[in-house]
Amino acid sequence: MIKIVLNNFEISNNLSFVLIAGPCVIENERHSLLMAEKILKICENLKVNFIFKSSFDKANRTSIESERGVNIKEAIKIFKKIKTQFNCPILTDIHNEHQCEYLSEEDVVDIIQVPAFLCRQTDLLLSAAKTNKIINVKKGQFLSPYEVKNIFQKIESVGNKKILITERGTSFGYNNLISDFRSLEIMKKFGYPVIFDATHSVQEPGGLGMKSGGKREFVPALSRAAIAIGVSGIFIETHDNPAEAPSDGANMIDIKDLKSLLEKLIKLDNVAKS
Repeated sequence: MIKIVLNNFEISNNLSFVLIAGPCVIENERHSLLMAEKILKICENLKVNFIFKSSFDKANRTSIESERGVNIKEAIKIFKKIKTQFNCPILTDIHNEHQCEYLSEEDVVDIIQVPAFLCRQTDLLLSAAKTNKIINVKKGQFLSPYEVKNIFQKIESVGNKKILITERGTSFGYNNLISDFRSLEIMKKFGYPVIFDATHSVQEPGGLGMKSGGKREFVPALSRAAIAIGVSGIFIETHDNPAEAPSDGANMIDIKDLKSLLEKLIKLDNVAKS
């Protein structure tokens, strides 16, 4: 079983789960710091290892009119403040090779995430891998779990074996996703840490016409199922006011509900890993 070392903890399918959490997109410095502080306090109280996640650019929004976030330079300033104040690892998305190069030079982001729609883009995967950072790849909604081996081989080809793979649901007709929990067991056989993205799995892509919808009420059930199977981490986007969030509000959970959910997941994780 492969172990990925990050700060003072390890990520592996047979170790206690880590939490990757934060608002979908950076809104401003104040909000990012507020969310990082709230999540960190919950995780410290529950002794859960925490990685802060937020995107600086949502390049795959449904509509040209949708908000995309802040520029990468502004994001780096915000990430540096989060690192300084809370000393937590940081994960963010990239969409092109230039962004990989920039994040490589600005050594503040710990994990580079490749979005699901881009998981087969060879040049992007290679560029991300060459940063020598940990690479988290979202498994595309169109991809079978058996095909992730090709993703691993692309990243490994430049000598980077610090890889996470994230399940985020599979396309099921129009504007709908379904979670096939067999995929977690299939992908674990490759050895790399498997993450379950509980909030994007309840997304309804393009379901509202000009933007995606979602059913956050199913996040707890899917989270419990994934943890019971045994994964290395759970990915949960959260917000202090999901109804007003500029991106993916319909599938993010309210921060006030995070602690009670994690308490349940910890109990299940202890059984699954015992």
